[in-house]
Amino acid sequence: MLPAGRRIIKAKDFRRVYHGGRKVTGKILKMYYLPNSYGLTRFGFSISKKVGKAVTRNLLKRRLREICRQHINSFQPGWDIILVARENSGSSGYHELEKEVLKLGYWGKILIEEEIKGLEDK
Repeated sequence: MLPAGRRIIKAKDFRRVYHGGRKVTGKILKMYYLPNSYGLTRFGFSISKKVGKAVTRNLLKRRLREICRQHINSFQPGWDIILVARENSGSSGYHELEKEVLKLGYWGKILIEEEIKGLEDK
């Protein structure tokens, strides 16, 4: 599970990233990101009711949290990152979501060098 100190929970933090950060958009996710002053990368998740019913939204959120936990060291330290699920993301599998998260990090230039080289090899 993603540690509590690595999650964005407060509404003011979400607003700060949405309004002051940058955005990259993929087919099934959007990523908002902004540097923070904590020296740690933190993740937040936003999943609308348009994605599906509660079971679908909770499953998607659990998958995204696990992906972020596994790849937390792939992202450069000191970023606040919010992943927003798009309407068609409810039917996406784990590996598709994982690929999308890493691709968005690559596009946003917030992945570490080793991870970038791994993505370019694929």
